[in-house]
Amino acid sequence: MTATPARPTARATDGRPAAPTPPLDAHVPPGDPLTAWDRRRAAYRLVSPANRKNLTVIVVGTGLAGSGVAAALGELGYRVESFTFHDAPRRAHSVAAQGGINAARARKVDGDSIARFVKDTVKGGDFRGREADVVRLAIESIRVIDHLQAIGAPFAREYGGQLATRSFGGVQVSRTYYTRGQTGQQLQVAAAQALLRQVARGGVRLHTRTEMLDLIVADGRAQGIVTRDLVTGEVRAWTGHAVVLATGGYGSVYYQSTLAMNSNATATWRAHRRGAYFASPSFVQFHPTALPVSSEWQSKTTLMSESLRNDGRIWVPRRPGDDRRPADIPDDERDYYLERRYPAYGNLTPRDIASRAARTEIEAGRGVGPLKNSVYLDFRDAIGRVGRATIEERYGNLFHMYRDVTGEDPYTEPMRIAPGAHFTMGGLWSDYDQMTSVPGLFVGGEAGNNYHGANRLGANSLLSACVDGWFTLPESVPNWLAGLVGTPPLASDAPEASAAVDDVRRRTERLLTTGGTRRPLFFHRKLGEILYVGCGVSRSDVGLRDALDRVRGLREEFWVDVKVAGSGDRLNQELERAGRVADFLELAELMITDALDRTESCGAHFREEYATPEGEARRDDEHWSHVSAWETTQEGAHVKHPEPLSFTLVPLAVRDYR
Repeated sequence: MTATPARPTARATDGRPAAPTPPLDAHVPPGDPLTAWDRRRAAYRLVSPANRKNLTVIVVGTGLAGSGVAAALGELGYRVESFTFHDAPRRAHSVAAQGGINAARARKVDGDSIARFVKDTVKGGDFRGREADVVRLAIESIRVIDHLQAIGAPFAREYGGQLATRSFGGVQVSRTYYTRGQTGQQLQVAAAQALLRQVARGGVRLHTRTEMLDLIVADGRAQGIVTRDLVTGEVRAWTGHAVVLATGGYGSVYYQSTLAMNSNATATWRAHRRGAYFASPSFVQFHPTALPVSSEWQSKTTLMSESLRNDGRIWVPRRPGDDRRPADIPDDERDYYLERRYPAYGNLTPRDIASRAARTEIEAGRGVGPLKNSVYLDFRDAIGRVGRATIEERYGNLFHMYRDVTGEDPYTEPMRIAPGAHFTMGGLWSDYDQMTSVPGLFVGGEAGNNYHGANRLGANSLLSACVDGWFTLPESVPNWLAGLVGTPPLASDAPEASAAVDDVRRRTERLLTTGGTRRPLFFHRKLGEILYVGCGVSRSDVGLRDALDRVRGLREEFWVDVKVAGSGDRLNQELERAGRVADFLELAELMITDALDRTESCGAHFREEYATPEGEARRDDEHWSHVSAWETTQEGAHVKHPEPLSFTLVPLAVRDYR
């Protein structure tokens, strides 16, 4: 049965309906979603090996998606220009996703299958993702594990040699492959090695310490980027036949997030301002297993892998304000609230539900720790059941990291965890071929929006990046390139390229000459405070409108009072940060606008006005079963372009993890 929602309309910035626009076409092959990817691949145009060396692809980002597509296209014989602002490709933030990578290989006799993977992922995203893309994710997940093994990823194994798996939130099967608590790190090392192999062979040219600051659009298509050399300050244009952005998510807009301090949204936001639609920007995941903030001066939060919830039990004291040590609180005075509320999934409920539940307990006065801003994650029972050695084998590096950060021993006392800004389901809108609304501009990994709907299931992050990088973009990008055979790249001094370079230089000069009194860090911290309160784990109409006013005011203050020391012709981290914060301030306005516009609760977008009596999210499928893809006009107004969603394999249903 197919669920067909009412046709949505475009909406202007203030939320009032604007003139109806044609719905966005995702170019999903019609018919059975289970065969859509095979049919689409069979229809792709090909490029002769003799012609590939004359076609240039620019890839920005060297994480799992960026390294994968650059290495794959280089292996196929295309000219690839690979860019990263890090000093080496392996420094990309994919290293931080440590828990595991999902695959529907059904190696354990526990009922897993392609169909169950699709159901879990669509349901986990609260029916706000594209079903056909999820099917492709499930199908290619099988090849991903074999490929990663082949390029050197050291997956954990059972005693008999079979690859080991464990469970993650939102599923009742064991489909997550892992390398202890180092999965992202080990996969990134393998991907970076594959990329550097192509660099050594001459198929890929790697540009480190180089940041993308603008997109070059000419003749209606993406034909290059503008970068700044972070060491010398040189601003220049690079041109090619296609551009791939694999630059990660924007969770660091919240300042205190689980992301690295250098993570930012500048590449995708600059592409957005050149015409690429930004989809579902308010869909932000708060990880329930982050470490709590311990000081107002703390610069970021630390992520503890969701894999810990396989063996750890989450609880709070039943009595508000209970100051006893956890070991002194007997079991009958503890509330294992996830196990109580969601007995079918227990501590492995999806992240959005677990984060809201933790926030509810903390706000009710049952928070623990010095600042009463966390809950316990307790391994007492698991250690008693399987022994310390087994727990150390499964999570040893995570326990070591926790002890280094907090000074506490998680083997003898519970960890303290709290929700922290983490993954962004929103990103640049792309069609089934992963091409954005700007022809020739493709997107991969967390920079895009198409898989995870309103909430990402754990261990689908590494998977989506690998599927994009190794198996989707290397086929869809050549389909685009086939129409450009025999055409030279845009000249680096073409009018469109020169204009984009001039725009970057003017923006840089403005940042350097504002002459204010406050560092960029001040404005970033203030922005994070506004977003955590107004557009955080839960949202309300009143809170969002207040946050929108405050963000607009902070943005005006930034351009009057920001102080950027130094010059632009050398290494200048204050200048880097200032540009990123300026983009964050614009993005934050769109995030809040999107959250105000979507008058329903779904997944991680929890509007307090739209909740069930039990405090669960209440979707409105009649009016909101669509992706909101936003355009920002030259004047700064936001206009929504909807992509209707329909479901044939997983009928619309209320999420229930009880």
